[in-house]
Amino acid sequence: MKSFISGLLLLILAAGFSQAQVNIPFEEYTLPNGLKVILHEDNSVPITAVNIWYHVGSAYERPGRTGFAHLFEHMLFQGSQNVGDDQHFGMIQEAGGSLNGSTSNDRTNYFETVPSNFAEMVFWLESDRMGFLLPAMTQEKLDNQRDVVKNERRQRVDNQPYGRSFERLHALLYEPSHPYSWSVIGSMDDLSAASLEDVKEFFRLYYTPNNASLVVAGEFDKKRTKDWIGRYFGDIPRGAPIDKLKIQQPTLSEDKRETMEDRVQLARLYLYWHSTPLTGPDDATLDILADVLSGGKNSRLYKVLVYEKQIAQSVFTSQISRSLAGIFGITVTAKPGVGLSEIQSVVDEEIERLVRDGITERELARSKNSRKSDFIYGLQSVGGKAERLNSFNVMWGDPAVINRELDRYAKVTLEDVRRAAATYLTKGRAILSVVPMGKKDLEAKAVSN
Repeated sequence: MKSFISGLLLLILAAGFSQAQVNIPFEEYTLPNGLKVILHEDNSVPITAVNIWYHVGSAYERPGRTGFAHLFEHMLFQGSQNVGDDQHFGMIQEAGGSLNGSTSNDRTNYFETVPSNFAEMVFWLESDRMGFLLPAMTQEKLDNQRDVVKNERRQRVDNQPYGRSFERLHALLYEPSHPYSWSVIGSMDDLSAASLEDVKEFFRLYYTPNNASLVVAGEFDKKRTKDWIGRYFGDIPRGAPIDKLKIQQPTLSEDKRETMEDRVQLARLYLYWHSTPLTGPDDATLDILADVLSGGKNSRLYKVLVYEKQIAQSVFTSQISRSLAGIFGITVTAKPGVGLSEIQSVVDEEIERLVRDGITERELARSKNSRKSDFIYGLQSVGGKAERLNSFNVMWGDPAVINRELDRYAKVTLEDVRRAAATYLTKGRAILSVVPMGKKDLEAKAVSN
């Protein structure tokens, strides 16, 4: 009886996933200056989300001139020709709205959610900084925000426990010329060396209508909204053509190791492999593989490392999907005094077992349903839908992928997951040991053949 109930439950879960598609209707068009516009009406609540993505992130920088994209995430809030210093935040918040921005390797985004009667104000604010930021940019503002970014780097990277780990991992994984080899936040030296003209030139090239995507979601009158978008954005000149970066998915033929002593209490092991870009055929499969390994307390690595052997405090696994190249990583924080060689050995044994025996139907169903629920929960708000539409438009080249996203996971089979583990997790990898100061003996040591 127990096995019958378990089997029935798996069938219900699998059927539920395959039928649980979403239908987010939208209209898209492009202004003569190249600005892509996507409109999604949702009149359930009287709020409007305005979301704009610029197709520029740290990957579009160059060695010696890093950190510019993230610097502009800050600079665009400092006022433009017709908006006073620091008034962008003030005007949105006084209207009862919320706003922010973020930068990644591949893009920079800005987003506001306001009561719908303030939507026109948001279009004006966004268009003014797209078209008229440079007249208001001064050396004083640049110096001010450069200091803010430097302080952010000190807090999040230089003085944060394990904060420099990803910079070291990227140095192991990528050649210095690869666009992902430097950090999004940039280096102190590059930030210090940036001149006002360097920064202006970066803005002129990338913060243009033809390199941007604008999504409006929520309650709005479509005709009036189109009129506003044309009025505020239509006269901004098109920028120079921008060549797309070509996919550069590296591989490692052998393991590369490094040990870093840091001001931390517990040793931490990072195991990272090259995998596949965001649009690669195995991206969704690797997401499911990550869930099987450490997605929750019933996952394989969590059970063996945290529960059974009790040698780890935590374990986290992820397929890091980016447009040019992906990486698959396992991060394990050890219990006090536990050596990382022991942890690496256990992880390697679990990977070998998975490659040999595959995964179970229950593990596959659990991951698929978790992915489905996370995706649908992310669409609960108009801001969430605006962000997703823009993400698919910029990263995939088609906002309609939002309605097909769940298909990627529904199609993954047991054999796909086993094959992905065998394909990607048996090649060379970056192995980074971060250990407390003076505790180098806790590092993960190479196993002699």
